[in-house]
Amino acid sequence: MAEYILELRHISKYFPGVQALKDVHFQLKPAEIHAIMGENGAGKSTLIKIITGVYQPDQGEIYFNGERIHFKSPLDAQRLGIAAVYQHVACFPDLSVLENIFLGHESFDPVTRKIRWRELRKKAEILLQSLDADFSPSTTMGNLSIAQQQIVEIAKALSVDAKILIMDEPTAPLSRRECEDLYRIVETLRDKGVSIIFISHRIEDMYRLAERVTVLRDGNYIATWDVPGLEQSRLVQGMVGREITQYFPSRHATIGEEMFRVEGLSRTGFFKDISFSVRRGEIVALTGLVGAGRTEICESIYGISPRDSGRFFLEGKEITINSPAEALMQGIGYLPEDRLKQGLVLDWDLIRNITLASLHSFCKNGFMQPSKERDMALRLADNLKVKASNIYAKAATLSGGNQQKLIVAKLLTSKLKLIILDEPTKGVDVGAKTEIYRIMNQLAEEGYGIIMISSEMPEVLGMSDRIVVIREGRKSAEFETPNASQQAILESAMTSTGREVHAIAG
Repeated sequence: MAEYILELRHISKYFPGVQALKDVHFQLKPAEIHAIMGENGAGKSTLIKIITGVYQPDQGEIYFNGERIHFKSPLDAQRLGIAAVYQHVACFPDLSVLENIFLGHESFDPVTRKIRWRELRKKAEILLQSLDADFSPSTTMGNLSIAQQQIVEIAKALSVDAKILIMDEPTAPLSRRECEDLYRIVETLRDKGVSIIFISHRIEDMYRLAERVTVLRDGNYIATWDVPGLEQSRLVQGMVGREITQYFPSRHATIGEEMFRVEGLSRTGFFKDISFSVRRGEIVALTGLVGAGRTEICESIYGISPRDSGRFFLEGKEITINSPAEALMQGIGYLPEDRLKQGLVLDWDLIRNITLASLHSFCKNGFMQPSKERDMALRLADNLKVKASNIYAKAATLSGGNQQKLIVAKLLTSKLKLIILDEPTKGVDVGAKTEIYRIMNQLAEEGYGIIMISSEMPEVLGMSDRIVVIREGRKSAEFETPNASQQAILESAMTSTGREVHAIAG
C-alpha cells in the first residue's frame, strides 16, 4: 500500500491576471484527518476544485494510491471515491432526504428500469443510523437544520463509497454543540478508514481534529506541520505572513454617557423582560448559547420583528421603532449574521452596495449624483481597507472578511449613533478578524455605541467593555468585562444559577 492515498506535487493554476496556485504540495495519508488552513484568497478553494476534478492544474502531478492520475471531470474524481461537503449545502429542499442522498446514482431494476425505492430506503436508513441522524429518509430536506443537512451531505458521500471526504468550512454555521456532534462523526469516519481533508478558519477545529495541517498563503505552499505541539503563533504567522502580537487590539475609546437603553423588551415565545444599556464609545457583548434569543432581541430593537412590549431610549429620550427604516432614522444600524442573504446584493458593485441604505443623500432634484456617490464609496472603502480589484467589482467577488467590511461601510453612509453587529467575524479568517476588530475599536473611539452578538468566548472577553448573557430568552447575567471569566459566562448561559451582576457606570 502506498504511503499516501492522495499526493499533489508542484501544482500550479492560472486564471486571467491571477496565479491562484504556485508550486503547491499536499499529501494525505490513509485514515488521516488533515487540515488545510489559510486566509481568504490563499488558494484553498482552487486546490479543492483540482482535487475534485472541477479544475485541471496547469502544472503538476496528482497521485492516488501511488498511481499518477488525471481528472477530466468531477465524475472521474467521484469514481475514485473523492467527495466534498461544503459550508453552504447545495441541496434540493423540496425533495426528501432519500432523494437527495441518491440523486444522480439511483439503483434501477434492469428489466423495468424503475427506481428500487425500497432498496434505496434501506441503504439510506443504514447510512443515517451510522451517523446517528435523528430524522428519517422520508423527511423533506428543507425542513432540516443546517447541521442535519450536512449529515445528509456526508451520507451522500458515503453512498458512493467515499475514500476521501473533503469538508469545506463545515463548522462555520454550527453551534458549539452541533460542532461537537460533527467532530464525533468525523472521527468515526476516520476510524472506519476514510481519509478526511478538513478546511476551516477556526483554529480550534484544527487542534480538536487534525493530525497534520498544511498552510497556504497567497496561492503558495508554506508548510505542513504535525498538529500536536504546534504553537498557535507559528500557525498564524504562517497564514498571514507576519506575527500578530496582539490578536485583540488595545482599547483606547473613552466611555461616555448612556447612549441607548432597552427596558422590559418582550416577545412571546422568544424573549422576556430584557433590559440593558449601551454607553457612548462602549462595546457591549450580547452572548449566550445559540438559540438563546440574542439575534431575535436585536431584530426587535432594529424593527425587523415585532415586540409585545418594551421601551427604547436614545440619548435620554424615548423613541419609537417599528421598522428598520425608523431605526435608521433614529441613528441605529444593523449588520446581520447572514451577510450573503441579508447584508449584500451580491450581483451589485461596491458603490451601489455601500450607498444602498442612504440613496437619498446622493439625490438632487430627483436625480442621482453618481460622482458624489462614487466619492463616498471610495472614501469609505479606503478607510475600512476593503480589498477589491476596483470600486466597480461585484460584491460576490470579495472574500468573506471584505464582504463584512462592505456592510460596515454601508452602515457608515448613514448618520448613526448605535451599531448592532451580529456575529461580525463569523466565517472570516484570522487576518480579517483582526482587521474587523480594528474597525470596531475605531468606531468606538469615534463615539459610536456598539452591541456585538458573539458566540466566541475569546472574542467576547477580548473586545467588549461589558457582557450581557442571555439564557432561554431571559437576561441571565451582566458583567463588567474585567470582572468576567469564561467559566462564569458559560455558567450563566447554561444554568439558571448564574447571578446577575449589574454594570457600574464610570
